[in-house]
Amino acid sequence: MTRLSELASTIRSKNAGVNQITFDIIFPDRERYRRVLASGAITRERIAALYRIPPSRISEFVAFDPANAIKFTIYRARPSGSPGDWDILGCQQYGPLLEIEIPD
Repeated sequence: MTRLSELASTIRSKNAGVNQITFDIIFPDRERYRRVLASGAITRERIAALYRIPPSRISEFVAFDPANAIKFTIYRARPSGSPGDWDILGCQQYGPLLEIEIPD
């Protein structure tokens, strides 16, 4: 098994408006990108389980071949900057993705 953080060149999250956070997983080459896609380790259902949210909170889930990237967007539990929001910019949400294991 290889961790996703060892295969991707960029793993990040950021604000996508007041009610959403978007995530990008970008690979340095097509080979690694295709390997991760083929593994089935990153799907809408697996992301929902990883973040302990219902799949309905994932508004978009896209494998974008031209950029060797996987992108998904989730609805926030509360609006950005509202009381109880602990990550206004959404930039600290990508952590759980780093440890996803991809079969060799």
